[in-house]
Amino acid sequence: MQRSTDRVLTTHVGSLARPEALLDTMREKEHGRPYDADLFARQVTDAVADVVARQRETGIDVVTDGEMGKVSFATYVQRRLDGFSPDSGERLLPPSWQVEIDAFPEYYEGYLGKYSKTVAPMQSVACVGPVSYTGHEELQTDLANLHKALAGVSGVVEAFMPSTSPRGFGRNEYYASDREYYEAVGEALREEYLAIVDAGFLLQIDDPWLIEILSDPTLEPAERDRTAREHAEIVNHSLRDIPTEKIRLHTCYGLNHGPRIHDIGMGEVAPSMLRIRAGAYSFEVANPRHMHEWTIWQDLPLPEGSVLIPGLLGHAQNYVEHPELIADMIGWYASAVGRENVIAGADCGFSSRASYAPEVHPTVVWEKFRALSQGAEIATRRLWG
Repeated sequence: MQRSTDRVLTTHVGSLARPEALLDTMREKEHGRPYDADLFARQVTDAVADVVARQRETGIDVVTDGEMGKVSFATYVQRRLDGFSPDSGERLLPPSWQVEIDAFPEYYEGYLGKYSKTVAPMQSVACVGPVSYTGHEELQTDLANLHKALAGVSGVVEAFMPSTSPRGFGRNEYYASDREYYEAVGEALREEYLAIVDAGFLLQIDDPWLIEILSDPTLEPAERDRTAREHAEIVNHSLRDIPTEKIRLHTCYGLNHGPRIHDIGMGEVAPSMLRIRAGAYSFEVANPRHMHEWTIWQDLPLPEGSVLIPGLLGHAQNYVEHPELIADMIGWYASAVGRENVIAGADCGFSSRASYAPEVHPTVVWEKFRALSQGAEIATRRLWG
């Protein structure tokens, strides 16, 4: 994993808006209706090439495929694992969401309507048999598309590929305990993790579930900590023998773009986050509920060799952050952990689900990336002279 050795590097979290024509084809595919598989493959390949080129054009150093072929950052994996079936039970929102909905019902009545613009509803699944990985062909297509796209651009420092953590997309009805279930999922996903690293990419583990565990109002504090420790152990086991410098961990407060007055502080999250073995840690900062929390890193030591990827671009609003503010925030983190240990990033993905109405308008995302690059340039001049 490259570090900011002589300038501040830039990256983001992963998902970007899919082109509308691709969404049209994906919608038919996800609903089980007839679709042109060859057309879908070409559309995904072309979309990856376009977003990789645009990431470089706007100044992003560490790029990715934008998750063009995935319907969601998490539920895509339902197509790649065996042992699951559709869940007939009611799909419940995470407990941390429900607290906010209960506090602001009028706001959420309108907000939740945005999900009608996705290409397909979130599919609940239940584990009903032994879990195994069957997504080799889809994964190889993703890896090949990213390799092909990278061959068409210059100046990329590194490339990463996101993969979900072994939690949050299915209910256990087969294994004797939830721990045994998550361990089985982690062992299956390990095949994806290894393939990404073997292909020469950084592996990013998308893990909003860690903060969800720590935020769960239905659990007592001691139970939250126990569950978070168990979760870290399971993730670490699935990552065993993968070089730490090949792993990025992304955790966040989720896709809930609401008031968020019930968020726990990053000071409660960071110690649990650092239990998961990674070379880089990505988390929310531009979220104004957490922008002030950079000071925790003055006292909390980083694992040796690791870097921080503070999110300096908001994923919940269409303002374009000012480069001077971005440079200031980079300076905060550099003062706490060292300039070489900071890579400028984003809070979360900009289209976590394939949607005709993504979280941030695509034209705005590219301007945000330009602002991030400009802010990194300003910070570089301040920090290196």
